[in-house]
Amino acid sequence: VIGAGSKLDNLIQIGHNVRIGKNCLIAAQTGIAGSTHLGDFCLVGGQVGIAQHLKIGDRVQIAAKSGVMTHLAAGGRYGGTPAIPITQFHRQTISQRRTAAARERTQGDPVK
Repeated sequence: VIGAGSKLDNLIQIGHNVRIGKNCLIAAQTGIAGSTHLGDFCLVGGQVGIAQHLKIGDRVQIAAKSGVMTHLAAGGRYGGTPAIPITQFHRQTISQRRTAAARERTQGDPVK
């Protein structure tokens, strides 16, 4: 069931018994597995995968290329695989870049 006012881009796979709330936006190449319920006013970025039997709360935002494997609370912003709160995702990304930069300064570029 797709709620009123929802907009779906191309190349979206929607599994059996999925319910999409009203006024949701879902970008291209997203897959939603069976029996998942998206709340109202959700924003889903491109190439997102959502596992089966999950409840995604109202007004949830999911960043592109994320993997949703657990229920998501209403009003949250999530990213990464597995999807975590977006601020935590950004902190992890920054930490990885800093670690790689420090390694390059001490050991040189491992790709060369």
